[in-house]
Amino acid sequence: MSKPTHEKMGFSTRAIHHAYDPYAGTGDLNPPVHMSSTYTFPTVEDGMKRFAGEQEGFVYSRVGNPTTVLLEQRIASLEGGEAALVTASGMGATAALLWTLLQPGDEIIADKTLYGCTYAFFNHGLAKFGVSIRHIDMANPANLAEAISTKTRIVFFESPANPNMRLVDIAAVSEIAHQYENCKVVVDNTYCTPYLQRPLEMGADYVVHSATKYLGGHGDLIAGAIVGDAETLKEVRFYGIKDMTGAVMSSQDAFLVLRGLKTLALRMDRHTQNAQAIAEMLADHPEVEVCHYPGLASFPQYALAKRQMAKPGGMVAFELKGGFEAGCRFMNALNLITRAVSLGDAESLAQHPASMTHSTYSLEEREEHMISEGLVRVSAGLEDTADLLRDVEQALSAA
Repeated sequence: MSKPTHEKMGFSTRAIHHAYDPYAGTGDLNPPVHMSSTYTFPTVEDGMKRFAGEQEGFVYSRVGNPTTVLLEQRIASLEGGEAALVTASGMGATAALLWTLLQPGDEIIADKTLYGCTYAFFNHGLAKFGVSIRHIDMANPANLAEAISTKTRIVFFESPANPNMRLVDIAAVSEIAHQYENCKVVVDNTYCTPYLQRPLEMGADYVVHSATKYLGGHGDLIAGAIVGDAETLKEVRFYGIKDMTGAVMSSQDAFLVLRGLKTLALRMDRHTQNAQAIAEMLADHPEVEVCHYPGLASFPQYALAKRQMAKPGGMVAFELKGGFEAGCRFMNALNLITRAVSLGDAESLAQHPASMTHSTYSLEEREEHMISEGLVRVSAGLEDTADLLRDVEQALSAA
């Protein structure tokens, strides 16, 4: 029987089948979970060749495990990248990549709006080791053209941005950055997943994910991933992971992410359907100042969203007219939608950034980074749409 190939097949087919042959080995339909921490060598000469990189094979699970390698191959295929590297968390992915690429004196130019822990890693972590951090409004690519210089090594952004849904034109920003020979573009693609957006195809150099979110999809794991060129990711594996962070994904978590990928397309379609319905209701509600959702024609970057995203996704952000207190009242009044940070789960989740994920920012910092006091973020889950709309409606009446 010929070995199955899936490289030219569709997204969902590759998400289910890529890089695994169920007829090999013991015939497991699902890839087995390899629990070994270390691996044996037939001879000392084989061990020498593996350590030298001259012979394929596993040495120690901190640098490779059959289950995690399968997941890496599958994620690379879905993102359209040459290679992938999975990690213990999304922050592990970002940290391992940047610790590998940067050195003292280098500069990162990052968007104004970032996930709170990414912002902290940049400004309270990398900055202590001589890396310069600059934040600009990257929604306007002209701001990058003005700010970038020969010492800029990384341009980093999320699109859509967490938590206020601002978009960045990936192709335009990548074109500007690549006018400088040593500058690389890193995109956090957690919100979209490769089903809705593939930044590498638009010119980005690396993609990072919190696989905790949509890729896993069930709220039962912590994981991350990096996608890019094979040469750099080999360096990240043996330096950023093995020596610097130790942010190793367990084989059990790799198995769970592989499980999540099988239903990713179906889930993202339903997440998007529910988010669109919630956003349309919010956009017309008298208690809502503005609703930020790329699927609304009123969204300022609607044309960009149509161009670089296959669908507008499952995340909705909106600003309540009553500010901080209204945000708290709305959150406390929710019945079906769960008060929790994170996103991408089967359950719909809501959080109030000013009192939760971005509470460590000062009021001035939140204003600078475009996070209003009344901003609420909803991760639309997989529940029945009508039930979600009723819950949002009744909670708004308390705001």
